[in-house]
Amino acid sequence: MSDLNAFITETEVAGTDEGPLSDTRVAVKDNISTEGVRTTCGSKMLADYVPPYDATVVSRLKEAGATVVGKSNMDEFGMGTTTETSAFGPAKNPVDTDRVPGGSSGGSAAAVAAGEADLALGSDTGGSIRCPAAFCGVVGIKPTYGLVSRYGLVAYANSLEQIGPIAPTVAEAAALLDVLAGSDPRDSTTVDAGDGSDYAAAADGDVDGLTLGVPTELVDGADEAVVETFWDAVSALESRGATYEEVSLESIEHALAAYYVIAMSEASSNLARFDGVRYGHASGDGNWNEAFAETREEGFGAEVKRRILLGTYALSAGYHDKYYKKAQDARAWVRRDFESVFEDVDLVASPTMPVLPPKLGESLDDPLQLYLMDANTVPVNLANLPAISVPAGTAEGLPVGLQLIAPKFDEATMIRAASAVES
Repeated sequence: MSDLNAFITETEVAGTDEGPLSDTRVAVKDNISTEGVRTTCGSKMLADYVPPYDATVVSRLKEAGATVVGKSNMDEFGMGTTTETSAFGPAKNPVDTDRVPGGSSGGSAAAVAAGEADLALGSDTGGSIRCPAAFCGVVGIKPTYGLVSRYGLVAYANSLEQIGPIAPTVAEAAALLDVLAGSDPRDSTTVDAGDGSDYAAAADGDVDGLTLGVPTELVDGADEAVVETFWDAVSALESRGATYEEVSLESIEHALAAYYVIAMSEASSNLARFDGVRYGHASGDGNWNEAFAETREEGFGAEVKRRILLGTYALSAGYHDKYYKKAQDARAWVRRDFESVFEDVDLVASPTMPVLPPKLGESLDDPLQLYLMDANTVPVNLANLPAISVPAGTAEGLPVGLQLIAPKFDEATMIRAASAVES
């Protein structure tokens, strides 16, 4: 493999059957369980953890004939936007190795962009598939919540995250989604909307009569070069028969704050299991409290500790209603806003990321700046909607992604429009 550090563990696990993904090399994000292959979540805490079972999505890959070629690098426990919080060192962007590949599924996107894998799996809690897809110039799909099983995904924020595909083209991403989608008795949040799907057939580029809504809140404030490339992509869709209108999502100004309160609160709860007794790296031989503290001090990186502390604070007595309950109210507002907009338009369009890929090390010292980079992607997760990032062009020689957001379970329309952008 190259020096991109796209993989934490390299392997070769062949598919169990002939199928639609035969002879296809797939990278699997390192927070998705793979039987007999270590799954670290990019953390020292799980550096030696080898799962005894496959995640449902991995089982479906094997049944489709795919070969798993490695576990891809990621921000620790999915907490980051640059893949620099990984305990195994940062991944690099193959377009410009001095820049980040995005995160938290940065290794997956970098592997696909560099040709080190044909396809990849990522997970998206607040943009973690779409961000690296945009930064690396590939396609990433965040499916509707419940379309793809989360069984075997190491939890960060259960109510927000979804596994999804990363691929060089829209058609390939859609074909991989066909393999992944569908109900799973081991995940009670899944639905049957994806059973027997044929999303690949939707990648026909036909957008004649399609109406796009462009929220001013998701365009204003983005880098000028990004905005210019975004409007070029919208114009290209217009030339193929689509129309657009400006829409407003007033709740968006509260979405980022709501997202981080909810995500950090769920992380605080989910990561409590990593105590050196039940799971994870173990330290110390004193009393249990001392060993517990030492284990988590050594096992977790700075960003994970920050989010656990903030989440614990938000859930603590006297602050639950002040922060967590208000965040859930804001989440409901975001969902209602999108429902209202979709009464008038077919899809919502925006730049995937408001900025170009930062240079390595540029944003690590400013967590707030990192959080603000997620402004365009987190509303989708709050509303449990599907979204895709498709390459829209370049600015200053760097990739820019176009984000298309669809109503729940309308992945087909989203894929159709994305394929028109691509062509």
